Amino acid sequence: MNVLITGGAGFIGAHVVKHFVKDAAYHVYNLDKLTYAGNLNNLAGIEENENYSFIHGDITDVDFIQNLFHKHHFTHVIHLAAESHVDRSITDPFVFAKTNVLGTLNLLHSFKATHQSGGLFYHISTDEVYGTLGETGLFTETSPYQPNSPYAASKASSDHFVRAYAETYKLPVLISNCSNNYGPNQFPEKFIPVCIQAIVNNKNIPIYGDGNYTRDWLYVADHAAAIKIILEEGKPGETYNIGGLNEWKNIDLVKVLIRETDKALGRPEGASLPLIKFVKDRPGHDKRYAIDNAKIMRELQWKPEHTFEAGIVKTIDWYLSNQAWIDDILDGSYQNVTFNT
Repeated sequence: MNVLITGGAGFIGAHVVKHFVKDAAYHVYNLDKLTYAGNLNNLAGIEENENYSFIHGDITDVDFIQNLFHKHHFTHVIHLAAESHVDRSITDPFVFAKTNVLGTLNLLHSFKATHQSGGLFYHISTDEVYGTLGETGLFTETSPYQPNSPYAASKASSDHFVRAYAETYKLPVLISNCSNNYGPNQFPEKFIPVCIQAIVNNKNIPIYGDGNYTRDWLYVADHAAAIKIILEEGKPGETYNIGGLNEWKNIDLVKVLIRETDKALGRPEGASLPLIKFVKDRPGHDKRYAIDNAKIMRELQWKPEHTFEAGIVKTIDWYLSNQAWIDDILDGSYQNVTFNT
């Protein structure tokens, strides 16, 4: 099976690529534009695998994508490539509309022209399309769409295009909406790596608003495993929500990060608590996300393998052991790469 994985040099994408490459039944084609969030160092160790190929390219380039699909005859598409940082979407929503909406539409159109019997187009989305929750309740696969940020709106729009192509052109599609991911290789602008780096360097730990914003966290390797199960066993036309059953308020999460990072660094317990600094809230900030993952657990027998406590220790240990990876990003040298096109 020839599977195209878009955005495979990013945080989640790299974990998905490595998970699929372990299965010799697949030849994995990793398509990535290598924007600031794409890093080939995330894929170190698999470059020489016979069932792996890297392709440098832009999902919004119509001619390029059409030629790519006709050349490689992909049986499956796993579409992860996206602009994903909410703060950046507030600053420049047009980039998010172009990549997340038009890029998805471009891939769908080429898949429609070339898809084979038994193939699938699998679109990876986010729980942010559902908007925000109150103190109680969970997002289900039938929750109404109420996106509150330009990022969430762009992902909601791409979801709608996937469903429209399934209905109009009878394409076999799958969609999954996942909660917040964490783990090794996450870009340092994201919340957990920002906090870890601040603790390591004795810098202020910025927390929006009152710190009571709540997220459901999932270890990235568990997400990658869920994606493979959904691709192989999911019912075409269905949506599956993937969550960690693992809600944390930001302020409580930061205190866990402080406790475990200080412990790993040999510091006294609570030494980094004074680093917490509450900062001005961002516009359109959703109060709470939480996923009901009963459907995927019931129908596909998937469940997260990592507890938050185990996952966060593994994550902290990885960042403390991979300062060179972080330094390469901070000084920009990670983008000075060569590759075959």
